Amino acid sequence: MALADAERTLSGCGTDSFSPFTEIIELNVGGQVYVTRHKTLIAVPDSLLWNMFSRKSPKELARDSKGRFFLDRDGFLFRYILDYLRDLNLVLPDYFPEKSRLQREAEFFQLRDLSKRLSPRLSKENSICEEISQSDTEDNAQQCGSSVCAEALRAMSVSSAMRSPSLDSRKSGYITIGYRGSYTIGRDIQTDAKFRRVARITVCGKTSLAKEVFGDTLNESRDPDRPPERYTSRYYLKYNFLEQAFDKLTEVGFHMVACSSTGTCAYTSNDPNEDKIWTSYTEYVFCRE
Repeated sequence: MALADAERTLSGCGTDSFSPFTEIIELNVGGQVYVTRHKTLIAVPDSLLWNMFSRKSPKELARDSKGRFFLDRDGFLFRYILDYLRDLNLVLPDYFPEKSRLQREAEFFQLRDLSKRLSPRLSKENSICEEISQSDTEDNAQQCGSSVCAEALRAMSVSSAMRSPSLDSRKSGYITIGYRGSYTIGRDIQTDAKFRRVARITVCGKTSLAKEVFGDTLNESRDPDRPPERYTSRYYLKYNFLEQAFDKLTEVGFHMVACSSTGTCAYTSNDPNEDKIWTSYTEYVFCRE
């Protein structure tokens, strides 16, 4: 009896030895599947995941049809939550456009330290965001109480703005936009070719540059977690029209320097009254010096 009481006491403390959970846990977060260790999920005491996987039993938690623990949250952003839980540190990709949404996820999972680090007002002391807000600068100027100090703080604010991604990110480089299409040419090879809807617009170039230009309109699902300084040819855009991509590139200082296209007859008939169907691949090369 004494031994059983001791085991229950240890289990209530959340130790792995007597936990009802297995060492390896599968999660379904918003449709994205993650596999991690139980000790990773309970790394931060009093967090939501700590309460779920140390204070509750497996039977009390929601599961999907395959038995994985289910969380109805943003599956893409959860990978950064999991990275933070592994070593209580977080390094975001360059030009990460969803810091505010990630902060909201941190607040939901009751990760207070992570939420503070993602807050712009506290970003001067951490490596996630290095921007200094205007309100902070004005508050510090009032505390200084002198025109010399205020001028120094204004200079600091300008210097910080010059280092912010919105300006410093305008680095030179190349981006190639490509698409595959099909079209028909009527009888007697008429010149009014009928192009069909563009199914997918691909992006080739350096990862950091592509993310800077296209932001959340860039689909990274075919090549996730690509390091910022590596190149990729597997990204594509959430646009249906090439002009949308061209407008975006023009807005941030790119100009077209080359283009090329190839065409192949994919279907032809001996009947002269039937149109020929051609397939093509076209690339447009943009440069910012």
